[in-house]
Amino acid sequence: MKRNLLFAMMFVVSAGFASAQITTPTTDVLGAHLNYGRGCAACHAPHSGAYGNGNAKTADPTSGNVALWGEDVSSLYGKTIITGGTGPGTGFTEVLPGSTSAATPDVAGLLMCLSCHDGNLATGAMMKNKVYETLPATYGIQNAIPTLLGNDYGSVGNYLNDHPVGLTAVMGCGGQYNWDCNISAAGKVLMNGPKSSQFMTNYGFFVSPGTYNSQPIVLCTTCHNQHLMNVVSVTQGVTFTGSGATGTVTGKSGLPTGTYATMFFIRAPYNPASGVAGSNQTAQFCRQCHGGESNEMNGSTAVTTF
Repeated sequence: MKRNLLFAMMFVVSAGFASAQITTPTTDVLGAHLNYGRGCAACHAPHSGAYGNGNAKTADPTSGNVALWGEDVSSLYGKTIITGGTGPGTGFTEVLPGSTSAATPDVAGLLMCLSCHDGNLATGAMMKNKVYETLPATYGIQNAIPTLLGNDYGSVGNYLNDHPVGLTAVMGCGGQYNWDCNISAAGKVLMNGPKSSQFMTNYGFFVSPGTYNSQPIVLCTTCHNQHLMNVVSVTQGVTFTGSGATGTVTGKSGLPTGTYATMFFIRAPYNPASGVAGSNQTAQFCRQCHGGESNEMNGSTAVTTF
């Protein structure tokens, strides 16, 4: 009886912390991607692709054929970038698609993103290389926070200081650094191990990995939802059916239903400006993939503090 009461009290406290972070946005949720008033058409030209936006720097016969993409991507075709170095001679090599018609997830999940957010190969987009949002006092003030990969005040053409992305940036389960999760035959991450399923209740699994060769991979859109800058909608409820790689997981989170504050187009509750000294919500976001550093995998009963 006392044990059940304790669990109930813990849930109420956790729900209270979460509800304190539920918010109602008062500004447009597209935020920086309103593109100085151009809005949706700056990225999704209703006609003629990059030509329809007057921004076709290089001839591209397939411009706009996929997602009505209105930014010039031709300067990125076939180029090689290496991201996420962990030491000398390391990194994840990505050969970018040769056209937007390539049937690989790095077209929409990486190539199109770089057409605006690359300052080395795809120069000339509307980006100002300065973060749009107002940053909390916990950030430094010595320089503007850059938003262009490959040209971020360091060495031009360097991508090693960017998070691994691409077809070789494969997510894993098991082992020292990962969750006790499973990967289905279709390449879907199943957070259905004893510890990973608890994390689903305590925070959730909001990331959206791509799939390549039946393996989950990290792309720009794995962590970022380009259409929602400052808010994420959460529906409470997670259901586990079966077990292992043949099981199913329905739902994303055990957090109370509501709209939560986020920043930088992160597709999960992520608010470094919460003002709570012990807030771990931004760490929880990273732990979705980096399970080895989670509370659950290290024997802690700590939940998400907003």
